Amino acid sequence: MHYYAMELHSLKEYSSAFLHLKAISMLSQKIRPLVPGLALSIAVTAIAMGVEHLEISTFGFPLVDGLVFAIIIGTLVHTIWGLHRSILPGVKFASKTLLELAIVLLGASISTGAIADSGIAMFGSVVLVVFLSLGISYTIGRLLGLSDELATLVSCGNSICGNSAIVAVAAATEAESDNVASSIAFTAALGIVVVLLLPLTVTLFGLTQWQYGVIAGMTVYAVPQVLAATVPVGAISVQTGTLVKLMRVLMLGPVVLLIGLKSGRNGKAQLSLARLVPWFIIGFLAMMFARSLDVIPHAALAPIGKISTVLTIVSMAALGLSVNLRTVLASGGRVLAAGVLSILALLALSAATVALLPTH
Repeated sequence: MHYYAMELHSLKEYSSAFLHLKAISMLSQKIRPLVPGLALSIAVTAIAMGVEHLEISTFGFPLVDGLVFAIIIGTLVHTIWGLHRSILPGVKFASKTLLELAIVLLGASISTGAIADSGIAMFGSVVLVVFLSLGISYTIGRLLGLSDELATLVSCGNSICGNSAIVAVAAATEAESDNVASSIAFTAALGIVVVLLLPLTVTLFGLTQWQYGVIAGMTVYAVPQVLAATVPVGAISVQTGTLVKLMRVLMLGPVVLLIGLKSGRNGKAQLSLARLVPWFIIGFLAMMFARSLDVIPHAALAPIGKISTVLTIVSMAALGLSVNLRTVLASGGRVLAAGVLSILALLALSAATVALLPTH
């Protein structure tokens, strides 16, 4: 009996070890395809940070943030040499998932008190700017000869949150794939241009960090790109820009629902909670409330912020690697023109909002 008990125990151990090895093997199979793209993104990040360090050694401060260099270098690598298909999964993972994790961690730097301080006037201003921008961008697109569908996609991408809005609207309206691709192409290119050029407005117009944060939050396409545009300016800009951008993102649900109804499709299958409220936004809010309730130890806040910053830079390198300027320029001059004019109109609306709101 004792012999059989020992055999049974050994069998359980072997079974447990087999399951453990099987789990490791499955995890390895999922991770292995990501390695080349992640390695390239990290390499671009290392070069960008090296350039920033050289700036600091030479001038005593960085003329251009390493995060911006990461975007530029990544874009040049893709445009000049292209990307092998084996690199794409890791680049996509870094530009999306790592960036979403960075946003979740960013929530630990903001408390609900900051939102309360923003007030109803700020939220009302965001709602007004979104709807005005939708109307202006759509009109610009139609005047330039874009179809109703393409003008709608461009206006939503410009006014709310870039690719996420385009994909959500496309799902609700069953948009043509060519129109979706063209809209996303212009968003990718203009998004990077805005991130690179917008910080210059601080010096040109003498903006405070709060004023710049409001403009960035209302103008920049995607939540992750708000980080890229505000990190070089300062922490207040990061927090303000993120809060304003989240208010813009909250408009995605109502706008997509209205457009879906207008198009004659209810879009019930497509308009899931995940489409309207991305998981990383929920995670960001959860971390923000945890910070407000003092659930997160104060000693952990600095390391969390550092990890968030590193993940953001790696993700921006991957974002640059995902953009091919040749493809973007070939997507159509009228789409690009509509995007440029729309973003300029949105920038004007944002500047007017900053002028009218009480200063902080």
